[in-house]
Amino acid sequence: MPKQSKPVTTFTWAIANLERETSDGYVYTVHYTVAANDGTYGSSAYGSIGLERPEGELIPYADLTLDIVIGWVQEKLGGDEKVAEIEAALQAQIEEQRQPTKAAGVPWQ
Repeated sequence: MPKQSKPVTTFTWAIANLERETSDGYVYTVHYTVAANDGTYGSSAYGSIGLERPEGELIPYADLTLDIVIGWVQEKLGGDEKVAEIEAALQAQIEEQRQPTKAAGVPWQ
């Protein structure tokens, strides 16, 4: 019987909300999510980060894209190393769902 391959987990970073100053569009807080899914099991995380006002010109609020803001979040969190840690933690949660190491309950019904 052929060995079944382990499902591939997909990680999706998204922006749930932005808080900004209406006078110039400066975004000072970003609320983000990270979802992990292997087709059977899933896990997610939610967080918020504060942004300092950048020096120089702001990107106009209407010109912001998902990729730009996710880049801000990932950089503020600590770059690629921190992104990898977050995704590894979500992967560990999926592995725990796949093969639980802990359980609760009683042996009688």
